[in-house]
Amino acid sequence: MTTNFLSYVLAAVFASVPAEWQAVEEVRPYSISGTSGAGLYASIGEHGPKAGGFGRAIAHTTFKLTWTRKYEPQGNACVIVTNRPKLIISYTLPKPSVALSAAVKSSWEAFISGVQAHERVHGETIKEMVKEIEATSIGLTVADDPDCKKIRIELTRRLGEISQRQRQRGRDFDKIEMGDGGNIQQLILKLVNGP
Repeated sequence: MTTNFLSYVLAAVFASVPAEWQAVEEVRPYSISGTSGAGLYASIGEHGPKAGGFGRAIAHTTFKLTWTRKYEPQGNACVIVTNRPKLIISYTLPKPSVALSAAVKSSWEAFISGVQAHERVHGETIKEMVKEIEATSIGLTVADDPDCKKIRIELTRRLGEISQRQRQRGRDFDKIEMGDGGNIQQLILKLVNGP
């Protein structure tokens, strides 16, 4: 077998394997002002993203998830034969609108790095949720459903359960991180009490 022939065979094999999906992650900054840690934090309180009727948050993670699905009748059943996600995760984060002094900049960078790390955990739980949806959905078969209507109801039920688990994980994580002595509370205190 020649090297060229082997290369063509390998290229054909890899071309036939569906590519692993990748989430698109984007940062949406919102502008804050202030020349001290306390001033920056006060501006976050005025301009941060609204948090479900509870005032404003420092940062927020949202996502848009769409699917390319193919439902295929097989005999008297319906099967999901294609199930490809498109996931866009958006991190809304504060960004100072003015140049900061060296001391304040250092304090700010420690704060925002911690906040970004917190939001990335939410991003990871979203990706894990999508992988679980994908694993649950592909090959899902519903008997006595030649018109592929019952399968959509069953899929919606399963996805609702997975989504609720992901939301609860986020709430549990936030409760620890934002509670007394939690990481976010510590980051805020260091920022506000710093230069």
